[in-house]
Amino acid sequence: MNPARTRYPRAEQAPPYAGGPDGPADGWWRIPPQTGLAVELAPGDRLTLLDPCGEQVSDLYLVAADDVAEQFSSGRTTDFGNSVYVSTGSVLWSNRSTRLAEVVDDTVGVHDLTLTPCSQATFDVLYPDLGGAPHPSCFANLVGALEPYGVDPDRIGVTLNVFMDVWTDERGELHIDPPPTRPGDRFTIEARVPLVAGVTACSAEKSNNGTCTPIDLRVERAG
Repeated sequence: MNPARTRYPRAEQAPPYAGGPDGPADGWWRIPPQTGLAVELAPGDRLTLLDPCGEQVSDLYLVAADDVAEQFSSGRTTDFGNSVYVSTGSVLWSNRSTRLAEVVDDTVGVHDLTLTPCSQATFDVLYPDLGGAPHPSCFANLVGALEPYGVDPDRIGVTLNVFMDVWTDERGELHIDPPPTRPGDRFTIEARVPLVAGVTACSAEKSNNGTCTPIDLRVERAG
């Protein structure tokens, strides 16, 4: 079992949410299954990702709006936080050791900092039953969302895989369990610098207990 589940115990029930499988609640946007988008954030703005159906991963990638060569660093976030787990209070660091954002609310406590966003190569290598057929991917969706801001595809590295349950056993072998989210579970960051956030509803069926569903999103402006 993922140790994050015991390190960050959660409430017995997810917070109430007026949205659901048929559509988002008022004030929320919906990211359809296997798609992605970009959101601009000013310092103090809060971005919340919510799972409206349960058991769905969302890939999150941050770039500095003033210089998109400065981007989220899983390595520095792990190093400076002295942990491979993030939850409320964790800082998300850049490749230049800048505090990009802070996690300010989290009802799940299980997220991944180790795996790259799924790509066509992911499905070619790890889903041989697909026979190399084209497949939507988080990488392609992030590329499409961030290219208008000048982000080169080669710069998109390890994402913060929100709600993804990845853990290692005593031999170091990776395991991916279904996301432990219930409808209404959410994850909120607060920007510390001007940011562009790429966000997806993950496209990899194996990461989402076999079915890809939407992610709902809300931005609360600091002003």
